[in-house]
Amino acid sequence: MAISTVQGSSHRRALKSGFAAAVGTTIEWYDFYVYAIAAALVFPTVFFPDLDRGLGTLASFGTYAVAFFARPLGGILFGHIGDRFGRKPALTSTLLLMGVATVLVGCLPGYATIGIMGPILLIVLRVAQGLAVGGEWGGASLLSVESAPPKFKTFYGGFTQLGNPLGALMSSGAFWILALMGDDVLMAWGWRLPFLFSFVLIGVGLWVRYRVEESPVFEAKIEGQTQSTPLLFAIRNNWAPMLAGFCIVAIASGGYVVATTFVQNYATSPEVGLAAAVILGAMTVASFVEAIVTLPLALLGDKVGAKWIMYAGISLSFVAVIPLVLFIEDHNVAMIYLFVSVLRLALSGAWAPLSTLMAQMFRPQARYTSMSLSYGVGAAVWGGLSPAIATGLLTWTGNFWSVIWFFGFLALIALIGTYFAPQHSDEAPVTSSFKPRLDTAAVGVGASTR
Repeated sequence: MAISTVQGSSHRRALKSGFAAAVGTTIEWYDFYVYAIAAALVFPTVFFPDLDRGLGTLASFGTYAVAFFARPLGGILFGHIGDRFGRKPALTSTLLLMGVATVLVGCLPGYATIGIMGPILLIVLRVAQGLAVGGEWGGASLLSVESAPPKFKTFYGGFTQLGNPLGALMSSGAFWILALMGDDVLMAWGWRLPFLFSFVLIGVGLWVRYRVEESPVFEAKIEGQTQSTPLLFAIRNNWAPMLAGFCIVAIASGGYVVATTFVQNYATSPEVGLAAAVILGAMTVASFVEAIVTLPLALLGDKVGAKWIMYAGISLSFVAVIPLVLFIEDHNVAMIYLFVSVLRLALSGAWAPLSTLMAQMFRPQARYTSMSLSYGVGAAVWGGLSPAIATGLLTWTGNFWSVIWFFGFLALIALIGTYFAPQHSDEAPVTSSFKPRLDTAAVGVGASTR
């Protein structure tokens, strides 16, 4: 691989790229989670008022899942742009598409005003969000990881991961404030404000991304030179690591959705009866905790190996979800606040190293497409279906233990994917073999050989 790639990676450049990635992904995830919270708390009433609570929730989660199934297409579309024309133009496009779609959701009339067209337009705009986030995460990850010095790949990749908790913090915080104003305000018009605020965030994000430099890997003209179509190159040459990435996402996407969106809906259901302000407050505090620990966990990944952080985070998240559910059912507010944060702390171990782990699973050629498609398909299956599956299990069995064991299944799949994930270095020639690396040197992303 070209020496210029290494020389183009400095802490100054990496910090600038990492900051741009963090700002962009924060805005993207804010938009995405604003919809997720509204789908759990508001949309069943606003867009599906003729259905009972259970069916309305399923219908609302259905519109939520649509975005996950649009992600692979977004990964292909923006991955092609990113592999052939550069990371910057792809990321600018995703940010603009996401912001416009989010603002329009905030302007959308409900079922009482325009009938069935309300849910239909809601689905269309949710598809646009899915396309945008499908191309955003992979590109932002590559921008930060490819710009980082060899021994700090996971740390700077953590800046991309920082966008998720910050976006969740902003979105849950916004709805928490509205919930404190009363359910009447929230359901009548207050829910629209977090969506409309995205208009301001679009301008900030575009300005930051305009000023960032292109990835040094792309500048070395590695991308787009040896394949006519990035998608075909990815399918022919990167299918095995894409399969491993698909499995890894099971807990980072599916488990996270169960621990946030589904838990919020369950806690505020008539059967449990927890006030929305309580669970939203706990989620807001937990997002703050997650934001604080993301970069330290990423830095630790450079020291001990990204895979070991993943193993710990995946395993501990399954352990933490059990007491959380018990305390929610007992309405123990103090312990709910504590264990929502504990669970999110554990999930951070499966999230903080993910950008770098997955970025280095793929050959430089068609890396954007490969990474985005692997993550997008995984998010579609695990993240998109998990709320509906969890709701179905809860309805069928009548208790939450079925959902807990489903969470354990997601954790097991993620552990298997992590075990078999290969690691390639931008500083060494890429071989064609696909072998799991389990020794400390191999799992540390700063290792000199892969």
